[in-house]
Amino acid sequence: MLRKPEKGWTPQHWASWKPFGIGEQYPNNYWEVFRAIWENRRQLPYAWRILNQGVCDGCALGTTGMKDWTQDGIHVCNVRLRLLHLNTMAALDSRLLEDVTRLQSKTGQELRDLGRLPYPMMRQKGERGFRRVCWDEALDLIASHIRATTPDRLGFYITSRGTVNETYYAAQKAVRAMGTNSIDNAARICHSPSTAALKTTIGAGATTCSYKDWIGTDLLVFIGSNVANNQPVTVKYLHLAKKAGTRIVVINNYREPGMERYWVPSVVESALFGTKFAEDFFLVNVGGDIAFLNGVLKWMVEQDWCDRRFIQQYTTSFDQLKTALDSQSWEELERVSGTSRQEMLTFARMVAAAKTAVFVWSMGITQHECGEDNVRAIINLALSKGFVGREGCGLMPIRGHSGVQGGAEMGCYATAFPGGKPITPETATRLSQQWGFEVPSSPGLTAPEMIDAAHRGEMDVLFSVGGNFQEVLPDPDYVETGLARVPLRVHMDIVCSKPMLTDPGETVVILPATTRYEVPGGVTETSTERRIIFSPEIPGPRIGEARPEWEVFMELAQRVRPDLGEPGAPSPLHFESTAAIREEIARLVPFYAGIQHLKEAGDQFQYGGSHLCFGWQFATPDGKAHFTPLELPDRPIPAGYFLLTTRRGKQFNSMVQERKDQITGAMREAVLISQEDADRLALSNGDAVVLKNDYGEYRGSAFIARVKPGNLQVHWPEANCLLDRTRRSPIGGVPDYNALVQLEKAEV
Repeated sequence: MLRKPEKGWTPQHWASWKPFGIGEQYPNNYWEVFRAIWENRRQLPYAWRILNQGVCDGCALGTTGMKDWTQDGIHVCNVRLRLLHLNTMAALDSRLLEDVTRLQSKTGQELRDLGRLPYPMMRQKGERGFRRVCWDEALDLIASHIRATTPDRLGFYITSRGTVNETYYAAQKAVRAMGTNSIDNAARICHSPSTAALKTTIGAGATTCSYKDWIGTDLLVFIGSNVANNQPVTVKYLHLAKKAGTRIVVINNYREPGMERYWVPSVVESALFGTKFAEDFFLVNVGGDIAFLNGVLKWMVEQDWCDRRFIQQYTTSFDQLKTALDSQSWEELERVSGTSRQEMLTFARMVAAAKTAVFVWSMGITQHECGEDNVRAIINLALSKGFVGREGCGLMPIRGHSGVQGGAEMGCYATAFPGGKPITPETATRLSQQWGFEVPSSPGLTAPEMIDAAHRGEMDVLFSVGGNFQEVLPDPDYVETGLARVPLRVHMDIVCSKPMLTDPGETVVILPATTRYEVPGGVTETSTERRIIFSPEIPGPRIGEARPEWEVFMELAQRVRPDLGEPGAPSPLHFESTAAIREEIARLVPFYAGIQHLKEAGDQFQYGGSHLCFGWQFATPDGKAHFTPLELPDRPIPAGYFLLTTRRGKQFNSMVQERKDQITGAMREAVLISQEDADRLALSNGDAVVLKNDYGEYRGSAFIARVKPGNLQVHWPEANCLLDRTRRSPIGGVPDYNALVQLEKAEV
């Protein structure tokens, strides 16, 4: 039984005795409420219904209305409030797109502020802009291009910007009917290493626990994750965890201010005096996580602090892991991690003393060339004490997009079928029998591979739902050149984005989409904790001729494959409603059984229950959890170079919302550098600096912060020009969002 939070106030956890943290650097969340009211003033009743009835389209916490399943009370955050206007804004004046040269210099935020896309539009090579077309003309043109080429020259990508399970499922079925598995989603560039590592080690492809396990567990560890910035509602859970006696630890290369303390606006005590969260920070080098965690585990083994009974009965390969650890010297572990063996011992003692623990990680772990091994290092440490499959324990790859967990599970993935089944001739044959048409049996192109194919002139049609490759993938110039070489690009979205304005190879088509709140029949999303939640259609204004993405994909597939289905028989490429899609999902994805019963606001269930691997039952071929011997990733650092990683500021994924991050005080152009390195280079706050390497150059300004010496942080996507586009993790194929750079003081 987990400890409960103390009911009274706990001054020992206060961040400051100054009421409301006067003079402290942190977001004014109350101002965000007034800002949201002003932005949505023309549609306030509709905005309120979205907040009060819809499932949040921000991070993957998964609130329904303003309630969740972890704690009572109101749950709404500044991320959701900032996204609200995208759902209530008026239509864009389509005449603005008649000459794109006037728009190409605008920022992504400025383009979004133009309004919702109301009509299908088309632009041919040589034309200055777009002209309005009807849906039939647009879909006929797309279908004719698809029929005129071969499946290996097609690419489809779906972002998780509010995208729902029904859209993911229908889209991947339609694309496979068109003969290709080249359909991918945003999970590819965030948590694909997590899924791969979890499946091969414990047989589960998602978080194994629930948010409730944070509150009252002995040890809550965040590794390469900053939930205060990316999942801000969870700071309420951190506040309650502290009141329940949970020890919070952060492993990162920056002492994130929001993970150290925060003023939680919905809790009176914390709103007044703030809450201290993590008191234990372990600063490691960029790419040094495996070395640090291996060092911790080396201490655990040497001191006999592991759970030997659990290891003997429920795991394999521990002896091989011990052999690998024995071969790694303390000097080597210290050099690669950037920490001391004493710091590793300190954390090992915390793990050893804990009876329960939850490990949370995010992009700071996965977006590396060694992303899968980074995750396996966390799993190794958790398994050493059996911290999985029981209350207060778990492995949690926390999601930043509201729909991304369901994307891969619905099969909207170039390397997996629905239910996460691998793409093999056997699984393709079985799926062909279930769907009534032949399904391709070899993996398709991942999102980065699609851009590579486009750059080589090997892609004839690229269909993107949402997405902004130029601001998401490394080497923006390379991406833009690739996009411009595709004969037909299709962009379906709710607002205008930069990729739409890239000159056509031959033709660019824009298709207007509905939001999740406008879809007739309602939809579902899957949260980080595997909770499948129904989000109803919200009555309110509708924009022009915008249509649900799932309908468009089904209709397009029918035009490409009119041969499917016998006369008088129902087409395998037709759904009467989103409810019909949910019925089919329940049949094809066994662990989603129950989704067909979700019909009203508040309906939900958590697949797999509160804990996967409960009772230490692992869905691996031998029924056991697998330790993984790991070599140290040792990237030589030339003299005069820094390790650089990318970070988020005031933004929702690639959607930058403000120049200043109110949690850190850093502007978008900031280069976060340690005081030690700044002193050595005679740099002061605000000094102009230049970062250089073989891939590009970035001009910014020094921002002295509590960063690990020898390491730098720069905001993403601004720093993408410094990244090596060829560096990707071996299984998930996630791009490496880190680099080696030189730093120079810029001449004024």
